[in-house]
Amino acid sequence: MKREDEESPEAIMENVLHKDLENILTLLEPQGDSKSTLYEDVLAMVDRSIFKIALERSGRVKTAAAAYLGVNRNTFQKKMTKLGMNETKG
Repeated sequence: MKREDEESPEAIMENVLHKDLENILTLLEPQGDSKSTLYEDVLAMVDRSIFKIALERSGRVKTAAAAYLGVNRNTFQKKMTKLGMNETKG
């Protein structure tokens, strides 16, 4: 039986992620008066990491990687292109 004061696995992971993002945001903190792209930069980093992990776990099969993430294969491919993750064969 689960005690009431125990956190769910999701809550524990969210806390871990929060601490890691705190460090990342500190390192990437915008300097000067120019418009910040911090939000977009961090989201792109997270997306690239998730896509790389999905590809590794699927044996580099994009259809399987897309299924692993729960997205359509075409959406997966478009996002890879947007993130600059296109691979060239040969």
